[in-house]
Amino acid sequence: MTLSLFSSSAPLRTTLVLGAIATASLLAACGGGEGDKKGASQVAAKVNSSEISVHQVNYVLQRQQGLKPEQAQAVGRRVLDGLVDQELAVQQAVEQKLDRDPRIVSAIDASRRDILARAYADRIAEAAAAPTPEDIKAYYDSKPALFSKRRIYGLQEFNIEASADQKTALQAKIPALRSADELAGALKAANIRFAARNVSQAPENIPMGFLDQLAKVNEGQWIVVATPTGLNAALVASAKPSPVTEESAKKAIEQFLLSDRKRKLVTDGIKALRGSAKIEYVGQFAGAASAPADGGAAEAPAVAPTPPAGASDALDASALQKGLSGLK
Repeated sequence: MTLSLFSSSAPLRTTLVLGAIATASLLAACGGGEGDKKGASQVAAKVNSSEISVHQVNYVLQRQQGLKPEQAQAVGRRVLDGLVDQELAVQQAVEQKLDRDPRIVSAIDASRRDILARAYADRIAEAAAAPTPEDIKAYYDSKPALFSKRRIYGLQEFNIEASADQKTALQAKIPALRSADELAGALKAANIRFAARNVSQAPENIPMGFLDQLAKVNEGQWIVVATPTGLNAALVASAKPSPVTEESAKKAIEQFLLSDRKRKLVTDGIKALRGSAKIEYVGQFAGAASAPADGGAAEAPAVAPTPPAGASDALDASALQKGLSGLK
């Protein structure tokens, strides 16, 4: 939850109320709850027979990005008001025995498992080594399309729905077309459905696989990529040089590399756990995980305990986007 200092207290309080039942019950499931509240050294508010501690208020405040120390007191009162509303909702939920509803019990258990898995992933990720200046330079040099030869692209994009035969014919025809209007006319004449748009794109907003192809294309040329339902075609209307120096990109690259190292540590850690664990798929899931031909451990699933915040799943420049946006 992110709190805007320029919003009213209503959204914050509403958010806290909506999450009240699961939050309070989760604390109890993890060993917290009313007993821990009463054990706190400071009390911020009393709500009927329960207490809200200063620690609870501080926990919410610590999660607010960009909050200045001098703003903490004013925002803290708004946070406390939200926690009071939350506590009132929790008390009513417990009184109405909503905490015994099987759906709510399942939601609480899922949240608890997710929190613990994230905590374990964060613990593993702590061992990631910070990138060295040599690492940063090597990455900078390996991605000229993102940095030294960075260009801002003006693209005329087409998302085309086509059959296999139509795809083959269009892939041969499109590169010879001189304009987007020619392609639009050809598609209309063949009664092929499509959507078109003009867009300006910075390379850090483009998936790396597509960017590598785009970097090889000059103005006035097409790039065509097959999709499950047809084709994506883009005419490069403009490609204006906008290089970024290594010094300017240093922080963004460092953050990206560190996040990627954390992700790999977590992925390898879970894979090792799967290799040493006894896992049996039963019922309708029997046979869902087949052992590798060499008899080794099965590959880790695509969805595992969530990696640390900010960990990237692929070199698609998503972690570089914030660091590079606005750089000239």
